[in-house]
Amino acid sequence: MRIVVVGGVAAGMSAASRARRQSGDARITVFERGDWVSYGACGLPYVIGGEVESFERLVARTPAQLGERGIDVRLRHEVTGVDAGAGTVTVRDRDGGETITEPYDRLLIATGVNAVRPDWANTDLRGVHVLRDLPDGQAIEESVKEAKRACIVGGGYIGLELAETLTTRGLSVTLLERGPEVAGRMLDVPLQRRVRAEVERCGVEVRCGTTVLGLTGEGGRVTGVETDGGRVPADLVIVAVGVKPSTDLARAAGVRLGETGAVAANDRQETGVEGIYAAGDNTESLHRVTGRPVHIPLGLTANRMGRVAGVNMAGGDAQFPGIVGTGIFKTFDLGVARTGLTHAEAEHAGLDAISVDVDSTDHAGYYRDAAPIHVRLTAERGTNRLLGAQLLGRTTSVKRVDVVAALLHGGGTVQDLFELDLAYAPPFSSVWDVLLVAADRAGRRLCGE
Repeated sequence: MRIVVVGGVAAGMSAASRARRQSGDARITVFERGDWVSYGACGLPYVIGGEVESFERLVARTPAQLGERGIDVRLRHEVTGVDAGAGTVTVRDRDGGETITEPYDRLLIATGVNAVRPDWANTDLRGVHVLRDLPDGQAIEESVKEAKRACIVGGGYIGLELAETLTTRGLSVTLLERGPEVAGRMLDVPLQRRVRAEVERCGVEVRCGTTVLGLTGEGGRVTGVETDGGRVPADLVIVAVGVKPSTDLARAAGVRLGETGAVAANDRQETGVEGIYAAGDNTESLHRVTGRPVHIPLGLTANRMGRVAGVNMAGGDAQFPGIVGTGIFKTFDLGVARTGLTHAEAEHAGLDAISVDVDSTDHAGYYRDAAPIHVRLTAERGTNRLLGAQLLGRTTSVKRVDVVAALLHGGGTVQDLFELDLAYAPPFSSVWDVLLVAADRAGRRLCGE
């Protein structure tokens, strides 16, 4: 069995490693167009911020280590074409320029996402960056050493994480967001405002409702960002306006794209083309709450998809269970978590939703260091089905989101949440945990009380 994997980060390396465990005889080759494989991209902001000592610490396995396990990893080799009929890929050596044809029996396309670069961001000016992969992180690190004023364009996960990172490094930071609030795609409006307040409290200037028009530069280096509200001086600009699935190779191979614009695959990660699989950030998932395909590129999803693809490519039988859209991040002292649907998303999906908000403390209020926590719980009228939760609080406390995520996977109700036997001791929780209080309040709301 000849297995070829295109892309050597989360999904690709999970697939290759799992395929090797599944089959000791398979010939497994991984082509990676970049210089690194098997690393944790989610850790990049924390290397730049100094919480992680080096970029090398993010690497889980080197090509040499993978080679010892019988996985042939070829760095700086770009797959430029797929001939599905012949069962071959065309590969260009980016260093030597040589082009080869590699046969396969099973092919995994795990090409990830590309950072969105608006027209104004396509520039040769030094100091303008996106943050998608490890080389991007290294480039930002070099620019930070020379910078004093940073401008972040985009108020999503990456933008908010980097707002903290760059402030910690001593830069003055301005964050620009085109929408009315930060975290617009992650949270409902009242929680978005709380996140913005925390970022501003920590010294970041936040300008929402702002459109970027262009960049200014001098001597080959960026000096500012032109907006519809005036110029923002900056010698470091981070473009964090989103990502899009990298699908060119899949489309060229005749693979169908789904309604999200990402690659469509079944629960075995098989595409509609014989012998070709897809997994990771370039591939859409089934949302277990709505029953609809979604494109939510996150680390666990990519690794789990890759694991399933690896098992199946090597002759096993595994299924990807779908997702409930669980995400978490921190900015300064605030942890932000969500799972399932926000109230706005539920209404957009045509569901009859209610939401309740609870402010409490993350453990017993009389025990030392109790800190605020906010929970918004969303449920469906008629069925009493849980639809989602959003949490703001101390970084450790918002991991409670996993309790709701687990129930969402099983189609749980508000009553199921309320009846859970959650752990209690004063250093960890109130006797009635904030999730139980939210479930009780939602239950009463659903009953019309």
